[in-house]
Amino acid sequence: MTVGTTPPDNVGTTPPHTIGSTPLYVVLNRSGDEFGEYHRFLDGTPCRTVYLTTPGGLPALDQDGATEIRVLDSLAHEDVLPVVREIAGRHGTPDAVFGQSEYDILTAARLSADLGVTGGYGLDLVRRFKDKPAMKRAVGDAGLRVPRFCPLDDGSRAEAVAEALGGLPLVLKPRASAGSEGVTIVRSTAELELALSGVDPTAYECEEYVEGDIFHVDGVYRSGSFHFVSASQYVNTCLDYAHGRPLGSVLLDEGPERAELTTFAGSCLKALGLRDGAFHLEVIRRPGGELVFLEVGLRPGGAQVPFLHVDLYGIDLFAEAFRAAIGLPPLWRDTGAPASGGGWLIYPTPGQLPSRVTHRASLRDVVPEVYHEELPPVGHVMTGPGSYDVGTGIFRFRGETADGVRRAVRTVMEGYGLRTEPIEGGGGQLPSEQPHG
Repeated sequence: MTVGTTPPDNVGTTPPHTIGSTPLYVVLNRSGDEFGEYHRFLDGTPCRTVYLTTPGGLPALDQDGATEIRVLDSLAHEDVLPVVREIAGRHGTPDAVFGQSEYDILTAARLSADLGVTGGYGLDLVRRFKDKPAMKRAVGDAGLRVPRFCPLDDGSRAEAVAEALGGLPLVLKPRASAGSEGVTIVRSTAELELALSGVDPTAYECEEYVEGDIFHVDGVYRSGSFHFVSASQYVNTCLDYAHGRPLGSVLLDEGPERAELTTFAGSCLKALGLRDGAFHLEVIRRPGGELVFLEVGLRPGGAQVPFLHVDLYGIDLFAEAFRAAIGLPPLWRDTGAPASGGGWLIYPTPGQLPSRVTHRASLRDVVPEVYHEELPPVGHVMTGPGSYDVGTGIFRFRGETADGVRRAVRTVMEGYGLRTEPIEGGGGQLPSEQPHG
């Protein structure tokens, strides 16, 4: 095993695969927690694993069991391609290249195409899940409701875009970003013109603003159908979180609403051509009840979604995502035992950094549904931007019903009492870091 950043000199022609050889998996990793423990996901499967990891992801990896580990400052395609070519030159063409993060999924698919890898996700599939106009086009072509949308180019003008999409307000968003990064709601042509002037239009799209409650459907698809699925309703939105408000989610109870959402999600996934993989799909329910596809990721949900699913259902979505992508059978089996209701709540870092925490209240012994909390100590100084994983408070909930959990989430929001103060001379407003997931 090699841990380092400098490739060896023995780069040669890629050896051909021999039938019956031990599979070789190349993994792009940036997760330093339990969701980066690929040796655990493999569950004893005979294979060779080569990890290309950021420094922060190294602690999670099985350094003794890996065939090779490379620590890289960047996992961008142009930086990783020569490394993967060199690895293939010594170990053979990989059976699959896998990227767990939203920021690595497309890179892994491009590397697979570069090397002629037949396993893992194909480039066309990944592009449908990464490019927002492509995903909405695929779903809309199947007769499902999507927001009206318009890819942009250098010649796009605010008035013409607004007219094409049926009027304002509109949502300007990057074609391939994660979470709410770069997303702007514009309510006038002047706002849209200003927003367009500050971005590369070819990397953005504009779409209809759809009013309504936002839900997320999470799960694992195997052989073109649900192996596992859950449905949840957001408390506030990802865009709210980017603007300093807490973000939460509550799992829905079994019943007609959940069934309608999961059926709709399944139709969207079939339209996108998914057969095997984990997904995080967002849906809007308009005030009249109509369901509208928002977007989808070819990965588990971020924030506390994976933790809550381990706790309540016993399913590791990241393990299942990895195994589905590389063609291994699932680990999780449905025991038929009913899961309790559940949810989560996270607080962002302050907009002005550095800042000091001056007050917050523990709710674990106050709100019975709170079974897990992570709180910054009073006096803690936050110096860097946060994410969906790092902020100023994390809560997980367990309860008998969705209504009970929803009330508990609201109680925590009322009682947490988080207060921070900026440290003088420490700097100005900073944007939130992109989410890990």
